Amino acid sequence: MDPDVLRDAAYDTISSPMLTYRQRLQRLAQVGENLLDPPKLSPEAEDALATGLLCDLHEGPAPYRPRYVLPDYVRALRQGSAYLELDPPQDLEEALSFLRILYQQVPSITTFPVFLGDLDTLLEPFVDGISDEELHRSLTRFWRELDRTIPDAFTHANLGPQDSRVGRMLLRIDRELAQVVPNLTLRWDPKTSGDALLDEAVRSIVAVNKPHIANHPMIARDFPPETFPAGYGVVSCYNTLPIGGGAHTLVRLNLAESVARHDGDIDDYLAVTLPAHLELLFEVLAARSTFLVEEAGFYRQGFLVEEGLIDPGRFTAMAGLYGIAEAVDLLLGGDPLYGVDQAANELGHHLVAVAAAAVAAAPMPYCVDDRAMLHAQSGISEDLDVTAGARIPTGREPDTIRHILAVAPHHQLFASGVSDIFAVEPTAKDNPDALADLTRGGFAAGLREITFNVDGCDLVRITGYMVRLSDVERSRRGAVRHASTLLGAEAIDHHQVLERTPRVVSAETSPFRIGAREPRP
Repeated sequence: MDPDVLRDAAYDTISSPMLTYRQRLQRLAQVGENLLDPPKLSPEAEDALATGLLCDLHEGPAPYRPRYVLPDYVRALRQGSAYLELDPPQDLEEALSFLRILYQQVPSITTFPVFLGDLDTLLEPFVDGISDEELHRSLTRFWRELDRTIPDAFTHANLGPQDSRVGRMLLRIDRELAQVVPNLTLRWDPKTSGDALLDEAVRSIVAVNKPHIANHPMIARDFPPETFPAGYGVVSCYNTLPIGGGAHTLVRLNLAESVARHDGDIDDYLAVTLPAHLELLFEVLAARSTFLVEEAGFYRQGFLVEEGLIDPGRFTAMAGLYGIAEAVDLLLGGDPLYGVDQAANELGHHLVAVAAAAVAAAPMPYCVDDRAMLHAQSGISEDLDVTAGARIPTGREPDTIRHILAVAPHHQLFASGVSDIFAVEPTAKDNPDALADLTRGGFAAGLREITFNVDGCDLVRITGYMVRLSDVERSRRGAVRHASTLLGAEAIDHHQVLERTPRVVSAETSPFRIGAREPRP
């Protein structure tokens, strides 16, 4: 890169009134990374990255840390850490202190940890004999400190699938504090979680649009214990990955651009053009994963590996897709049909199935089972005129029931994560049972994950992460604590995410009551 361009970028960073000190440091590190040459690629793959067919999501030209790291916090609490000079904790305060210290040592693409663990599982063994008042006080301090010391909305905590005292208390505290951090997922299983825990989660959703709810039985089938002994975690924007591992890298294919480069019929696209573009995606994934392992040597050093908190054999690479809506519309002649026309939806499902089969057949170095994992990439702020993942474009959403049925067939294919945001009107606050029924029905229909955005909340979802609208307004006047707020402001401006069509849902009148409870007396 031209030295003058680098100097200008560095100066613009250190002099920006829109960045905090820590954000300036992070940007300067990125300027330095951009001095490096990327892994060697074919001319075709280089062109695909340069022209927008492929996107590496600004991971940097030469990756030196995995994109997502999910330490085995259960093991850490059980054995302590020689590197951090910490004994295994014996009570709740020691456990919370242990985790706060350990989080500061966990890398990711954001420089902050993206996974805080299954917090109810981690903390429940330490709460016997502690009163509700004391538990509330301790966990509130912990929750507040997470937001203040990890100012990044891609940081994610998990609860469930079991009901627990800690899980319920954290849901209560999350809606009391209404913080951006941490993002939160409830892994819900009708056999072990129970209706009462789902009701508690819905109380939080109508207040703060959290938690996101994951279909635990479906996801667990993709992470069998013989291959993934520590299970899975949900991190960042709905990404499901192995605990004790994570993802080396995430590279995505713009399917709208892929179709735009095709000259022929639908069958020819699916048989020739799409496989060719996927091969370019696989080439970039393999090159970046190999560089991280062999050149950067990330897994050859560090206490996370030495103490068994991560295992290089539990990492994968994420093959991302986005722009499915626009790809289908282009293949069918340009009319906006995806999401509202059954034939268009079925073409979208078939397109994803072709891609999934290609991912399952392509060898991928340094990955679990020597394969990448398919991912519905949920978008970045600079995406223009292209829809995240397999979502229905903003403003085109049908009623919630048809919306769920249109996208659910995709969900079984995206083992490393897929997301759809269902916007509902504020009337849901007076009828939260309707959201619980939609969750049960959606999971019965095949949804892997479900997320509601209740209109009128200060906390809103952008692609998967949360921002406060009040923070967005402050970010237009100066620096704000969460760098992710700046991304949210860009997404609001570019993607009209606040213009998602909010729908009325009713537990009494909804025909979509698969697995619903009997009405309350």
